[in-house]
Amino acid sequence: MTDEKLLPKDTTDAGLILLTGATGYVGGRLLQALEQRQLTVRCLARRPEFLKPKVGAGTEIVTGDVLDRDSLEEAMRGVTVAYYLVHSMGSSGSFEENDRIAARNFAAAAKAAGAERIIYLGGLGNDQETLSAHLRSRQEVGKILRESGVPTLEFRASIVIGSGSLSFEMIRSLVERLPIMITPKWVSMPAQPIAIDDLINYLVTAMRLPVSAYRIYEIGGADQVSYAEIMRAYARHRGMRIRMIRVPVLTPFLSSLWLGLVTPLYARIGRKLIESIVHSTVVHDNSALEMFDIRPMGIDEAVSKALVNEDKQFAATRWSDALSSSGETRAWGGEQFGTRLVDSRTALVKRSPAAAFRPIQRIGGDSGWYAWNGLWRVRGFLDLLCGGVGVRRGRPARDTLRVGDTIDFWRVEKFEPDRLLRLVAEMKLPGRALLEFEVSGDAYSSTIRQTAVFDPVGLLGRLYWYALWPLHQLVFSGMLRRIREAAEVIH
Repeated sequence: MTDEKLLPKDTTDAGLILLTGATGYVGGRLLQALEQRQLTVRCLARRPEFLKPKVGAGTEIVTGDVLDRDSLEEAMRGVTVAYYLVHSMGSSGSFEENDRIAARNFAAAAKAAGAERIIYLGGLGNDQETLSAHLRSRQEVGKILRESGVPTLEFRASIVIGSGSLSFEMIRSLVERLPIMITPKWVSMPAQPIAIDDLINYLVTAMRLPVSAYRIYEIGGADQVSYAEIMRAYARHRGMRIRMIRVPVLTPFLSSLWLGLVTPLYARIGRKLIESIVHSTVVHDNSALEMFDIRPMGIDEAVSKALVNEDKQFAATRWSDALSSSGETRAWGGEQFGTRLVDSRTALVKRSPAAAFRPIQRIGGDSGWYAWNGLWRVRGFLDLLCGGVGVRRGRPARDTLRVGDTIDFWRVEKFEPDRLLRLVAEMKLPGRALLEFEVSGDAYSSTIRQTAVFDPVGLLGRLYWYALWPLHQLVFSGMLRRIREAAEVIH
């Protein structure tokens, strides 16, 4: 690499950087990398309170939505570099139209604000072929951004391998849970997976590239492999053996339901992912290797690095933490219940608030919901069939929580250690629901207040609540009783 190709390695003079998608998997990792380099970063977020616990003291957060043109004006003010890392893959509506509107809004706002460059992460795929709706939309977004008049660099990448990534969590779950698996044709489609560390390196280094060299760059790891070969690589590193039985036909819809049963993915995301996997996603243009001083790692090293975190059941960021992963953003919108339906009950615990709160803080994921876990799984399966998130997302860590974390089909909206946990439901519902635990007391005893609130939409919402009322009595009373018992045996 010559000095003429890249600007000096010191990026501290990069100016103000606007980062979108910081609550997502790649955006969250990129945020950490930018902060480690002590760069000036501003994050755009629909729910700033979800992002706030994850940013450094010097990072600014502004409220905004790429689907709301007016909200981008403040976010873009004074910005030099704008990262566009959002997409609507998880949305339940017309994600292509949403992607189109969002890209046009972002492009126009960047142009009006005088931004010097846009860096965008899209998807690999031969645009001469009939691509899936997801890949087609990703490439259309890149075109819209380039046509803005602001110099735009578009990276096109295949599968991302890293702890917490969507593809890696799917692979990990399949191999760990199914030593013998029936596999459709898409597992043999060639891809060129890239390690998350290499992808972040590309995204950061792109700031130093002269704008005259901004164009489309295809990036991938050192190996071209299929999903089947990635699963075998994972199994090797885990000391496991797997057997795959190929079947000639398995539709994306059936495959997505199958993935939803055994992996953290849910049907809507799974179907869109599979529709993209059926296309070859390999690098045909090696210009990135010539322009960037980056030599991406192969699949074995990428899997090995990912397992360092996966074996600890921890990932710095997870694909499911992105707000878009639930298909819609649900904010409770206040404390007044109004016509909302409430189930509230209390329990006295002969322990301090910290001890009483500990089992609450561990709720969901591998710990389960303390009572009637079978009913929770049935509800998750029904949600999956309806295109919802199901319960396979689990939680990022067993003992710690942050605002914005996902817990099965809930999301943490408010968290105060040893005192309060509020969860907002992201399952398919004819209304909105929250589940809240509040603990008060002294060093010798505490009161746990457990409150379930449902805000019904129309008659259907109210019928839904009352039809499930008998089950709610079993589940909510059993859950609180077991939480109390768990708290009293914790020392």
